[in-house]
Amino acid sequence: DNTAVITDLGESLTYLELSEEVEKFVSVLTQKVLVFTLCENLLGAFVGYVACMNNNIPQVLLDGSKDLELVQRLIAIYQPEYIWMPTARVNEIGGKTIYQYQKYSLQTMTYIEPLVNKVINSELQLCLTTSGSTGSPKLVRLSERNVESNAKSIAEYLNINENERPVTSLPMYYSYGMSVINSHLIKGATILLTDKTVMQREFWNFVKEQKATSLAGVPYTYEMLKRLRFFRMDLPELKTMIQAGGKLNAAYVKEYVDFAEQSDKQFIVMYGQTEAAPRMSYLPFDKAVEKNASIGIAIPGGQFCVMDTDGNEIIEPDVDGELVYKGENVCLGYAEVREDLMKGDENFGELHTGDIAKFDADGFYYITGRMKRFVKVWGNRTNLDSTEQLVKAITPNCACAGVDDLITVFVTEEGLEEKIKALLVEKTGLNLRAFQVKVIQQIPVKTSGKIDYPELQKML
Repeated sequence: DNTAVITDLGESLTYLELSEEVEKFVSVLTQKVLVFTLCENLLGAFVGYVACMNNNIPQVLLDGSKDLELVQRLIAIYQPEYIWMPTARVNEIGGKTIYQYQKYSLQTMTYIEPLVNKVINSELQLCLTTSGSTGSPKLVRLSERNVESNAKSIAEYLNINENERPVTSLPMYYSYGMSVINSHLIKGATILLTDKTVMQREFWNFVKEQKATSLAGVPYTYEMLKRLRFFRMDLPELKTMIQAGGKLNAAYVKEYVDFAEQSDKQFIVMYGQTEAAPRMSYLPFDKAVEKNASIGIAIPGGQFCVMDTDGNEIIEPDVDGELVYKGENVCLGYAEVREDLMKGDENFGELHTGDIAKFDADGFYYITGRMKRFVKVWGNRTNLDSTEQLVKAITPNCACAGVDDLITVFVTEEGLEEKIKALLVEKTGLNLRAFQVKVIQQIPVKTSGKIDYPELQKML
């Protein structure tokens, strides 16, 4: 009888009604075929997602609002048997409609030159795009065990119960947004489903009207919320704010933690990657002030270690190395063509994150950069992420990109060039000529809210 979902359009389903809709959806499918779900934060997408997850039907979650040329490329590569998509866009894709629910249609697809081998590994349940790049054929392959173990871990450390009412402040196809849904559904909670963003008044009207208890955001979300004077909003029911999807400046973390402490709320920093279904760590709220620059500790059932360049484990605190994670939630591997969906587990529960990290004497972990986000400046290996964090002391609207011997700081405000350069010279010890500051209208972000670094690289 619990309400499973309430939308900002006034629709709602109990868990029993959701189960009935799931049965109808599944009755038109043949087992172990591939479904592409073109997600928007609407009831139709939600029901299709749950239907496939509950019945072990492999699906690929994609952004349903994106330019369909990108989706067409993936359709050509993977040849899904079915596409669950917004009815309004059916003519752009083709196929034959065999089922409709709310504003969604299920298309059965036929291909002029069908692939010969379309076998799918029995463990495969879900495929997600990496880092929000819908057009890339590279997908993360996840099993039911991966997804379920992570949802249970998240529910455990966030103390989720059936009374929770999280609002969908992130897209469903994005691993972080999906994990909010999963970790609450397994506890019988109520999902507040909206496709509005935190920048829209309708979002906040819905939050207040439905008494949302938790909000999830990436660093960009919390930077925007501060501009919206979030600290002055009257939201007594909102008890939990969670942050992942990149490193939020430690000064911001401290501000949100202080606000949470004063207003009987919690602000919990987390860390993850799509490859870990997606969560790997969390910072317990009682350590949030003391460790405000930390990603915290491994989630229940997971463990971290830091490895040096020779592959040996680093046992001394405060020494940088690659962060390696072990746990049941580590994905099976990647896919780049349909045949890859036959593959089994290639990771065996171990994920080399590509992040540079260290741990302190208390066993709390700190991300210091990305292995790929380094440039050589006159022979000095320089971390673009650390450089960006330095600049955030002057302006939150900044991002760094670079080539060897030149780091470019992108900002949206005029007149900061001298101040930024002086700070960077002082903090890094590099020559003034190592830096340039470019003013752009806005910092490009992906639909997930993360900074679009490839787009910045193109501007160099």
